Amino acid sequence: MTHWTVTFQDAPEMARIRGDKARRDAHIAFVRSRPELQIGGSLAMRPMQDFPGAIWNVEAESRADVERLIISDPYYVASLRRYKIISWSAKVANQATS
Repeated sequence: MTHWTVTFQDAPEMARIRGDKARRDAHIAFVRSRPELQIGGSLAMRPMQDFPGAIWNVEAESRADVERLIISDPYYVASLRRYKIISWSAKVANQATS
């Protein structure tokens, strides 16, 4: 498995999507049902700012698997949410510090 970080950049209109309770509930249920999505959350450039995006850490076999996960998310709207996918190694994170 490969480790991936996904950063999302949202258009201002994405606030309407996040404000829809039914869609928010569907998004939360989706995230909780996906064990490969190890951590995720809102991303702001400074405290108390509206969220211009989000970040996920994903463990998946391929970039295509990550992209399928992204477009399956009820919060994903292609015209309002851009994303960037980066692969990374967990080897350093798993090493003991001296």
